[in-house]
Amino acid sequence: MRRRFVLAFAVLAAMAVPASGDSRLQRLDTGDDSRGWEAVGRLDIDGRGFCTGALIAPKLVLTAAHCLYDRATGQRIEGGRIEFLAGWRNGRAAAYRVVRRAVVHPGYAFDTEASADRVRNDVALLELHHPIRNTRVTPFATDTRPRRGQRIGVVSYAHDRAEAPSLQQVCDVMARQEGVLVTSCDVDFGASGAPIFSFENGRPRVISVVSAKARMDGRRVSLGTQLEAPLAVLRRKLADEADGFAKPGEPGRRDTGAKFERP
Repeated sequence: MRRRFVLAFAVLAAMAVPASGDSRLQRLDTGDDSRGWEAVGRLDIDGRGFCTGALIAPKLVLTAAHCLYDRATGQRIEGGRIEFLAGWRNGRAAAYRVVRRAVVHPGYAFDTEASADRVRNDVALLELHHPIRNTRVTPFATDTRPRRGQRIGVVSYAHDRAEAPSLQQVCDVMARQEGVLVTSCDVDFGASGAPIFSFENGRPRVISVVSAKARMDGRRVSLGTQLEAPLAVLRRKLADEADGFAKPGEPGRRDTGAKFERP
């Protein structure tokens, strides 16, 4: 029998909500703490809020698609109004770059009801105006399909820790369902788009991005796409579309058996 989970949120902005108090989070406040994680950065969205993103090539940042929409109007936010702050920590970044253009997955539609289809396609690729060629900021490789029970981690910013990223390295893959990855990672507002890492062979690789938090069997979980196939689609779109604006695709019709609530 498939597990049922209730979607709790999928928003980009830091909001005034209580802190989670999760002791498993390691705040990366110092240069030593953050070494090796500088390619995770804060995405400042038009002065309205922020998401988390990860550099996966000198000019490419991976994040969640819903970060690129104004929640009040449903309109796409222009790339030039988004800035990537690589390794942002205590008022300084290792590199600052404005986004030139962005593509979202063609199957993603911001104005649809929360569903497995929405989470599965909630991924975007941002092209920066100028590449980051800084020896301190090394793009992350991506990984193939994760296995259930695999040890993973998340590096993210959130509403109560907007000035430095935090690492949670003790979560795991709980389930894979219709292209949606369900993990035990504990995320909060502002963590949208945060990279989820595998640690095989001691090297962090991006396997997904945070789309939403949810509850499954009464437990707090996070949701993201199974990245490999959606990322290939985004790379093709970025190469093919001169203006970088993807048209929303038709939402899928598969039933995952999960019960969702609109964020």
